[in-house]
Amino acid sequence: MPDFDAVLIPGGGLTDSGELPPYAIARLDRALAHSAAYFIPLSAGTPHRPPPLDARGYPIYEAMPAARYLREHGIPERRILAETFSYDTIGNAFFTRTVHADPRGLRRLHVITSEFHMARTEAIFRWVFGLGPSGGHHLSFEASGNAGISHQALEHRAAKERASLDQVRLLARRISTLSQLYEWMYTEHAAYAWFLREDAYRPVTGPLAETYGVIP
Repeated sequence: MPDFDAVLIPGGGLTDSGELPPYAIARLDRALAHSAAYFIPLSAGTPHRPPPLDARGYPIYEAMPAARYLREHGIPERRILAETFSYDTIGNAFFTRTVHADPRGLRRLHVITSEFHMARTEAIFRWVFGLGPSGGHHLSFEASGNAGISHQALEHRAAKERASLDQVRLLARRISTLSQLYEWMYTEHAAYAWFLREDAYRPVTGPLAETYGVIP
């Protein structure tokens, strides 16, 4: 019996050419060390960078290079379930639960992300998967290394993560059901409410961009 029903790997941005940055590869390598019925790379992209385009001019979803990496390293493609709807960590958790975990009855879930991203990721996934109606999920978490990111970039990202984590804690106090989260996402969250997107989609610059796939 596999150790987990699924291992979940949040996206971490792509390079300008659509390749996985080193810290995203580190997440996937940790995932490959586990036994699971399914492996689920997450994310369509981010509001903080325009998506890279493939040779045909189509956007490259973050989860797709990750899915190919897992397949190239021995995971059968039918055991890889890409999540290509989300544009942030809250979306990662929401769409993983509603698109894959609940319909397939996946309950034992192991989440792997970079050390710099872990505190907020754990808070979000425990909140979203704990929303009523209860799905009986059991979550565990594992941090991978911050490979390829400069110390300066990590300092900038740490400040952003602390501020974002404070916002998540405030949201968790007011949102206690999955339907309430859905309502908030599509009326107040600038990555999903279409009428707010113009303000949300602004590329990051400077050292912080390293944590979204920009190779210095």
